Amino acid sequence: MKAAELKDLTVEELSRKAGELRENLFNLKIRRRAGTLESTSDVTKNKRDLARILTVLTQKQGTSRAKRMASGLGPQASGSPPQPAEKKEQR
Repeated sequence: MKAAELKDLTVEELSRKAGELRENLFNLKIRRRAGTLESTSDVTKNKRDLARILTVLTQKQGTSRAKRMASGLGPQASGSPPQPAEKKEQR
């Protein structure tokens, strides 16, 4: 799937496609673990397609991590893990 094709889709269509790809990726991973997957490259292709869709979706929505941080939503709202606490000096 090409990024140029994705840019023509609406936000709703992109969200729907992302959901479908997540389900498909889940099924591919299960089949890989079970040993019934014929081509393991399908997993990689699916992951890349999902990343492309999510990138275009983020661009269309106009929400970047920097904007979320500036608006005061913080790292918890962006889905990133919390930062580890500072280590104390050992003497």
